[in-house]
Amino acid sequence: MISKTRKTKETDITITLDINGKGKSNIESGVGFLDHMLESFSKHSLIDLNVTCHGDTHIDDHHSVEDIGIVLGSLLADAIYPIKNMERFGSANVVMDETCVSCDLDLSNRPFLVYELEVTGKVGQFDTELVEEFFRAFVLNARISAHIIQLRGKNKHHIIEAAFKSLAVAIRRAIAKNDRVGVPSTKDVL
Repeated sequence: MISKTRKTKETDITITLDINGKGKSNIESGVGFLDHMLESFSKHSLIDLNVTCHGDTHIDDHHSVEDIGIVLGSLLADAIYPIKNMERFGSANVVMDETCVSCDLDLSNRPFLVYELEVTGKVGQFDTELVEEFFRAFVLNARISAHIIQLRGKNKHHIIEAAFKSLAVAIRRAIAKNDRVGVPSTKDVL
């Protein structure tokens, strides 16, 4: 279990994670919809995750959502690099009713995000534009390459939740232990 804290004028965040966990979580972000997404992420990645955030949600949820992505991504990077004896690549398609979202990723130590979700407006009180902000902050700080692509779907809640779940399953597959691969790169370093 590793932990990280980030304090700014806008947020005070502490996150702990264990990449060899069982998918248990305790999430208190101050943003209800994000709590639900992070609980799903933890459950399907099998990463134990505790998140506490006190943010300036009286303004809006932007700072809390983005900063949680920053801290969570940074912690994942701390947990996986330098990569050794891990699969490195992960892929998952997750279906939720009419929706299917794909995530393909590489624990490359070179951040890049392809984000193709068709969501606008709000889910409850949550601004859907913050989904991309979260994923961008997470990917950049985790130093992974991820392609999160909506294959079909109409319901915004389903699309976003399938995106978080597909990322979770792809990460679970990418961090899977494999002693035969050593450093999974022809460069012998990631």
